Amino acid sequence: MTDRSTWTFVALAALLVVVAGAMPLLADARPAYEIPSPTVEDDLDGTDASGWEDVPAAEVPLESAPSGLPNAEMVSTRSVEVQAARSDGEVYLRMQWQDEEASESASAPQAFADAVAVQIPADPGVQPAIAMGSQSNLVNVWYWNADTGTEELLAGGQGSTTEFEDASVQTWAEHTGSGEDGTWTVVFNRPVDPAGDNRTAITGGEDLDIAFGVWDGGNAERSGHKAVSEWYYLPLAGDSGGPPFESILWAIAGIAIVAVVVVTIQGIRRVRTGGGE
Repeated sequence: MTDRSTWTFVALAALLVVVAGAMPLLADARPAYEIPSPTVEDDLDGTDASGWEDVPAAEVPLESAPSGLPNAEMVSTRSVEVQAARSDGEVYLRMQWQDEEASESASAPQAFADAVAVQIPADPGVQPAIAMGSQSNLVNVWYWNADTGTEELLAGGQGSTTEFEDASVQTWAEHTGSGEDGTWTVVFNRPVDPAGDNRTAITGGEDLDIAFGVWDGGNAERSGHKAVSEWYYLPLAGDSGGPPFESILWAIAGIAIVAVVVVTIQGIRRVRTGGGE
């Protein structure tokens, strides 16, 4: 075996070892776009309820929404921390984001209020268009505004929102700190299966797509001028019945280890016999 062949063999073996070693780490990684949503028994009513300490959080990046408004690409909120949980027939969402100063009143045309919204499909089995759904694929929107309070909306495309009668969504909201430490915390709460047509049932039969929007009133953000996320999802369906994600990765790791052993044995044999040129 030539020196070049030897180093090629060593590099290949090392690569396979690295891949095999990385597989267990990948098995522990949470899938992208997933927001953990455990069932808990603790109190979640309120922005600082004790139960939130045990609910895992996901950092969701935000970007400017497509809009024809002036300076619509200039948004100030780049991420929101989201926690989700179910408790005693209720679903809770807790959202936190940095905002140096609370904007709690709106008086057009110069002042606008901070706001946040959650969007979920009316039919959890089909993912709607990200921009407020469509007439054939409606979305529920939970909207909170620091000036006007909470609204529970139904939408079928941009500009088509209507408010549900007898809203089933409630919120708790609090702004703390100032400057770089300024933070909004908003908690949405709703029964998992409320009465009424076109209200999304969150009963756990299947995963639930979910998206988020944040308005910074101090940055003149309003209407379509906002920071939005892509579709994320709450993993409510449980075991799909297929091979576990970890099992697949461990199987790949095993194959890689076997390949390293085989290549190593063949390389040693070729060196001993003087072949491999």
